[in-house]
Amino acid sequence: MHSPQPNLESRAGDDWPAELYRLLKAADVRQMSYVPDAGHSQLIRLFSADRDVTTNVLTTEEEGVAIAAGAWLGGQRSVLLMQSSGVGNCINMLSLSAIGRFPMLMLVTMRGEWAEFNPWQVPMSRATQPSLEAIGVKVMRAETPEDLVETVESAAALAYEADQQIAVLIGQRLIGKKKW
Repeated sequence: MHSPQPNLESRAGDDWPAELYRLLKAADVRQMSYVPDAGHSQLIRLFSADRDVTTNVLTTEEEGVAIAAGAWLGGQRSVLLMQSSGVGNCINMLSLSAIGRFPMLMLVTMRGEWAEFNPWQVPMSRATQPSLEAIGVKVMRAETPEDLVETVESAAALAYEADQQIAVLIGQRLIGKKKW
């Protein structure tokens, strides 16, 4: 099986992963959890190379919610990276952050939207935002690199300064068409 590759032709000039890394570091993020995802690959590499950040490879997304709770209890800020298909895996666990009122910042790359080739991604794509909102997570969305950087900066302030649970949905068009 081959891993999908983002369409780098249209993304070559966009350095939004480096900008996100910079602003999350400025927000004092010390832990990053993720399930491997091509859309987050550059951001994952940047955090993984940083000795001041603990990176956690997850077997399932809900583990990242528990890690975020532990990080907060230990005095650290965290971010959870996932794909929209993973949102369904952690909906029940998100009640921990909602009831515990601890900061939760999730960056969610969307699938099942623009130029999707895999029909299995479409149902959860439709359910991602309504599911997050139903559990009490504030959802923000970005479709361009400029909007994404500004949106994540705002989301980080809401999460870390106001103890909110925030998911930033990163539109599939921004990530690029996946190819097998």
